[in-house]
Amino acid sequence: MKNKVLIFLAVLFCSSNAIAHSITLTNVSVDVHFSPNGGCTAAIIEVLDHAKSEILVQSYSFTSKPIAQALVNAHKRGVHTRVILDRSNRSARYSAADFTAHMGIPTFIDDAHAIAHNKIMIIDRETVITGSFNFTKAAEERNAENLLIIRSKELARTYIDNWNTHHKHSDEYKGK
Repeated sequence: MKNKVLIFLAVLFCSSNAIAHSITLTNVSVDVHFSPNGGCTAAIIEVLDHAKSEILVQSYSFTSKPIAQALVNAHKRGVHTRVILDRSNRSARYSAADFTAHMGIPTFIDDAHAIAHNKIMIIDRETVITGSFNFTKAAEERNAENLLIIRSKELARTYIDNWNTHHKHSDEYKGK
């Protein structure tokens, strides 16, 4: 079910040097989804299908074929798409890392951390997708998860800065 809410949102990011980034947002449009079977995957695909210029992804577990295909479709439409994944994606039996890399999407592995546990997408520098929802079939069908789709250029800028920080220490992944 798709819910629209207007919220007051305060966001804190804790970086490796223990400095918090605080930003306050008001009157921000947020779509809220829950799983199992709450349409999280469909909601993500809907946003990706309307991306026009850029998609940045950070993900811990990424095995959802429909989401990976939506990224490839966007890439083929000329949307600048880049993906950073946790190191576990190097050795997983199936991971979108191989699919995206082989389809020409620049894919990177962040192994500077015990776990690169992010679950975010930043679309067109104005929409942030985040929450506990891993980009997996299990997250859609079996797990209790949440997903927020937040439309805010201010918030997107903060997430882009964080994405760039992780990109700097990530290694390019060419696939198996």
